Amino acid sequence: MPAASIQDRDQSRATAPRQFRTLFVSDLHLGARACQAEAFLDFLRHYDAGTIYLVGDIIDFWSVKRSPLWLQSHNDVLQKILRKARKGTKIIFIPGNHDEGVRGYCGMSFGAVEIHHDIVHVGADGRRYLVMHGDEFDVIVRYAKWLAFLGDRSYEFALWCNGPLNLVRRWLGFGYWSLSGYLKLRVKTAVNFIGEFEHAISAEAKRRSVDGVICGHIHHMADRMIDGVRYLNCGDWVESCTAIAEDFDGKLSQIRWLPGPMETSPAVAAPVPSFALEGVSSCAASGRAAVTSRRPEVVNT
Repeated sequence: MPAASIQDRDQSRATAPRQFRTLFVSDLHLGARACQAEAFLDFLRHYDAGTIYLVGDIIDFWSVKRSPLWLQSHNDVLQKILRKARKGTKIIFIPGNHDEGVRGYCGMSFGAVEIHHDIVHVGADGRRYLVMHGDEFDVIVRYAKWLAFLGDRSYEFALWCNGPLNLVRRWLGFGYWSLSGYLKLRVKTAVNFIGEFEHAISAEAKRRSVDGVICGHIHHMADRMIDGVRYLNCGDWVESCTAIAEDFDGKLSQIRWLPGPMETSPAVAAPVPSFALEGVSSCAASGRAAVTSRRPEVVNT
């Protein structure tokens, strides 16, 4: 894999968005406190594609049920995606475990938005990739949902710790560092889980006779070969802010929207959309949220 190329953010801001054939993003978790909606909006200002895959956990219904925090930026993300659809971008939504209620609509289309449980994407070079969220291969989510909820709360706490921890690091002159990401890569059980997940979902792709698999769910961006199958994970937009992009020759790249210094600014609360409150008591959300500014993006090919 060649060295990453760095594009100057200020220079790219003055030009039109970089065009790709396809973009794959997952795990935005709109409605959750850790969602980096502003960063994702900034990403969409710099990158565009004819087809955008939303690979699950776009809306975090689990968080909405617990304590709705729906900021204006979360509305802006949905409006931006729908505006792209109206202008001709093909949007393919593959629900995950946090927005599994939408799975009842799989196979249906709403304008330019298609909803699928999973789908095979054919690249410009003819290679075929199974696109799915991946929670089906997480035995905890599948067979012990109460344990998944417990793990979700622990992960939320680790994400919350990133804010004050990096505020202190900034005062000391250090750069951004993710505690949640460190724990995920250092705790033996988490490392074993990631490895087992990657091999299980790659085995499913091999069973379906495709060239690769593109997924999300575990919030860990990756691009590697596993038993002859190319395994790619989109990562997430709560800590790492990553995506997968396909150019017009079929080449797949990793995009990481690098975190910069943490800044705190007023966040404008917005009404939680009615579809996100189905079966949930409506309540107002207000307060302040951490907004992460971004340094130059890094593209790995």
